[in-house]
Amino acid sequence: MSKDIAIFYPETQAAWRKWLDKNHEIAQAVWLVFHTKKSGRKTITWSEAVDVALCYGWIDSKKIKVDEHTAHQFFSKRKAKSTWSRINKEKVAQLVDAGLMKPAGHASIETAQQNGSWTILDDVEALIIPEDLEAALKQHKDAPDFFMGLSKSVKKMILYWVKSARQEATRKNRIDEIAEQAGRGEKPKQF
Repeated sequence: MSKDIAIFYPETQAAWRKWLDKNHEIAQAVWLVFHTKKSGRKTITWSEAVDVALCYGWIDSKKIKVDEHTAHQFFSKRKAKSTWSRINKEKVAQLVDAGLMKPAGHASIETAQQNGSWTILDDVEALIIPEDLEAALKQHKDAPDFFMGLSKSVKKMILYWVKSARQEATRKNRIDEIAEQAGRGEKPKQF
């Protein structure tokens, strides 16, 4: 963990909301402390923490285990090109309806809607196979059946990997690897 990033232990959503209300514009990030139920310590849940963070235009990322009862989760300002998952878009809709969104949260949504990062994962979430991947799979015996037999979560990770390629050459290399591996009845190594 970086020494210049604060560590904050909110016992309640209200405490986390108060911290963000005071710090969301001046701080870049924070490590939030979570405890397991077995610890007996008062703690908020990951879902509750994300709800509050979204209101201020923040998002969670890396989680590290401290001990058997404690973990730290990294929360930071959402970057402009950060993609939005279906779950977080659903959460935001509920937060807007409840009147909990703050100006910074609304601004992060508007930015995402304008730059396309709001919808970029829609096809991935819907498990829609891009035409170029589908064509590559068809070039390898048994690859389409193998790919379709993968779990939804693995397919989603693979589709995200294809979607997140920044250059066309990278995308093509990833698709070729997926199709070749599927033809051998294997997933790419990282999955």
